[in-house]
Amino acid sequence: MGHNGRWMTAVLAAGVLTLAACGGGSDQGSGSGPGGLAVPKIDKLAALGAGEGSVTIVSWAGYVEDGTTDKTVDWVTPFEKDTGCQVNNKVAATSDEMVTLMKTGDYDVVSASGDASLRLIYGGDVAPVNTDLITNYKDIFDGLKNKQWNSVDGAAYGVPHGRGANVLMYRTDTVTPAPTSWGAVFDANSPYKGKITAYDSPIYIADAALYLMKTQPDLGIKNPYALDDKQFEASVALLKEQNKNIGEYWSDYTKEVQAFKSGNSVIGTSWQVIANLAKADKAPVESVLPSEGATGWSDTWMISSKAKHPNCGYRWMDYIVSPKANAQVAEWFGEAPSNKLACEQTTDKHHCTTFHADDESYFDQVWYWTTPLAQCVDGRTDVTCKDYSAWTQAWTTIKG
Repeated sequence: MGHNGRWMTAVLAAGVLTLAACGGGSDQGSGSGPGGLAVPKIDKLAALGAGEGSVTIVSWAGYVEDGTTDKTVDWVTPFEKDTGCQVNNKVAATSDEMVTLMKTGDYDVVSASGDASLRLIYGGDVAPVNTDLITNYKDIFDGLKNKQWNSVDGAAYGVPHGRGANVLMYRTDTVTPAPTSWGAVFDANSPYKGKITAYDSPIYIADAALYLMKTQPDLGIKNPYALDDKQFEASVALLKEQNKNIGEYWSDYTKEVQAFKSGNSVIGTSWQVIANLAKADKAPVESVLPSEGATGWSDTWMISSKAKHPNCGYRWMDYIVSPKANAQVAEWFGEAPSNKLACEQTTDKHHCTTFHADDESYFDQVWYWTTPLAQCVDGRTDVTCKDYSAWTQAWTTIKG
């Protein structure tokens, strides 16, 4: 896990993992989504032609490695030699930045997280993907295909890259008995007051909503990303109460590792890769997917509707989810690969088990990050839900 850890400092600090989205389009990319949002009609590539000699990519750090970060980590050079497509990559720090860059039309491909993917689809910035031209698509886990955040009316708008859950991590020498519920971080009378940590993002409101969905059924929450006024107020109130017990909020993964090592944090939301790195650093931690389930994330490779190098773009999307390359990225970044054959290619033979790559029963309990919209993403039409801007405003009041 060593090289992974050194590299992830740069990455997760940059806010690598972001939200995931929802969508509603036909084969040609026309159709309607939540609340009748129209999807611009954009044709997908009909056949693969000759490569254009280069491809421009917008990615999260760590997804497009050419040996610069670590000379032993390079899956770009083999792709360039094999296809003649020279890779020009721009690392983006946030989903907002990715959306802005893709709107320029200067980039061919993007590794979009869900909150970006929906905006790109409805904004007409990405085209539906002709999956018949992606030879490795057949080997991608079914649990990642045609989802709310990467398809519209059955039309695929991308090639799934990887996924992970937001788990509950705790110090085994302090937190006893071992926690099995998110109640451990939401209990107002927690014995761990001042040493609880939470993810620093408006999307964390969904973690509170998920807990209330399971513990206060009277609220009627069916989807943690679809909250009407009453449900939203209850979630925000729970987080304001929790705020009194929070020692620190985290977004930089290295700081969370340090906080658990030092004992400044003893319990809170985390990622599997953070638990692995903390353990590698000899911190006495374990992580668990609590009884209520958890939120999580999934990223998707998408092609620009204005791509100047569509043929090289398709070649990249196919290559990056090929078994060997997908295994390299998943291991370097610390996530479950999307290609089921990648599990045989990882250096650590336990990688896919650790990250639950083929365990759909595990991921059935995960609510992937989805952009909250005013048109409720749970399908309700008789109420208005709080959109992401409302979540953003509420988050500043929660933190005080």
